[in-house]
Amino acid sequence: MARKKATGTNGRDSNAKRRGVKRYGGERVRAGNIIVRQVGEHLKAGVNVGVGKDYTLYSLVDGVVKFDVVRGRKRVNVVATMEVGA
Repeated sequence: MARKKATGTNGRDSNAKRRGVKRYGGERVRAGNIIVRQVGEHLKAGVNVGVGKDYTLYSLVDGVVKFDVVRGRKRVNVVATMEVGA
């Protein structure tokens, strides 16, 4: 048994941040729903999508999520849907 810990270890582990895609292409979302949690802007905000200060992408309108690539950049859009009687 070592008397001292090895250099560079802190003996602690951080909690998981639960990042990633939360709503996939073709899924229905409501305004305010989180679509992607990410570190940095890997996916860009497209039409009807807002960006939080931690680069979280969220829906601005009710609709359907759509992922696409424009000029080599991955983008997330929300196609607004009109619901009758809602």
